[in-house]
Amino acid sequence: MIPAILPTYNRAPLSFVSGEGSWLVEADGRRFLDLGAGIAVNVLGHAHPVLTRALTEQAQALWHTSNLYHIPQQEALAERLVASTFADTCFFTNSGTEACELAVKMARKYWFEKGQPERNVILAFTGSFHGRSAAGIAAAGSEKMTRGFGPLLPGFRHLPFGDHDLLRAALEADDVAAIILEPVQGEGGIIPVPDQCLRGLRELCDATGTLLILDEVQCGMGRTGKLFAHEWAGIAPDIMMVAKGIGGGFPLGAVLASEAAAIGLTAGTHGSTYGGNPLACAVGNAVMEIVATEDFLSEVRRKAGAFRQGLEGLVASHPDVFEAVRGSGLMLGLKCRVPNTDVIEGAYREQVCLVPAADGVVRVLPALNIADADLREALARLDRVAAAIAEPANA
Repeated sequence: MIPAILPTYNRAPLSFVSGEGSWLVEADGRRFLDLGAGIAVNVLGHAHPVLTRALTEQAQALWHTSNLYHIPQQEALAERLVASTFADTCFFTNSGTEACELAVKMARKYWFEKGQPERNVILAFTGSFHGRSAAGIAAAGSEKMTRGFGPLLPGFRHLPFGDHDLLRAALEADDVAAIILEPVQGEGGIIPVPDQCLRGLRELCDATGTLLILDEVQCGMGRTGKLFAHEWAGIAPDIMMVAKGIGGGFPLGAVLASEAAAIGLTAGTHGSTYGGNPLACAVGNAVMEIVATEDFLSEVRRKAGAFRQGLEGLVASHPDVFEAVRGSGLMLGLKCRVPNTDVIEGAYREQVCLVPAADGVVRVLPALNIADADLREALARLDRVAAAIAEPANA
């Protein structure tokens, strides 16, 4: 008999009932060190007092009115995002998946408005992940994502990750509207795009008129030590997808765009009942007040440098278990020589939460404000995990 909840997840046998900072409390009372942060969502950890206060105060005043009316909290958050980024405008969604849908629509409508509707193909990369909607799985293109869900949304062309010659040739096609990519692939195995490649891609897009869509759903909101990952390369996209960390745990997403790229999105062309509601935007404003400051981001960079050094030491100490450290800032991955599921299960035994990814990687995505003592504890526990995995092999 099918369970009441559709069985689309292989859930760990854990039920967390509360959390504080970087710690989660299981129903049986055990405390787990959370190095997953809800898959890069809880950028300020659990039950952060500023976010709790923002949500509570807003909940006592007004929950929802819809986008039929002005929403002051939404307008304030939009102004913050525009002031802090390349963008001239933004649209609020409930998730990264919804942001992907709008980014695709925006790119195609741009060329329609310019009188070139035949420019509707969006280039995407193997190993990418852009959500699980019709547009998202078509953009990813992998068999794992698309099998059984055909016919797929047309208009996507997939390129191997890192093949520059093929990319240049693909961008010269007359039907290409945009290119979409993650500055750091998350689900694909924590694979950063080198800064020089992002700069080269921006130059190619400028030369061909192609719109550049960056998916910063996982790598944005301070995760890499800059507010958004593309800032390390000194470039700007035309359209950007944001979610996860922007709500600090409350469902919220956004599409940010330049005025030129957003030319086709006028009244009636897109909408959302819940997107940008007062509750979500009250929390989003509180997140931005903290995360979008240089003092906070410099602390992320400091912690990330020390933590990565510790993880590199972990790899050196357990070469039979780990192969390398990948990533940027506090968006890190441990490439495993053993099945990454073994590491995940071992971490649960040490009361640590990690996140799996493709290519035999476990993601390490702590809260951005994680305490130094908790990072040291994380390294100690991961060391015990690796030692326990290696011990049977060496017996």
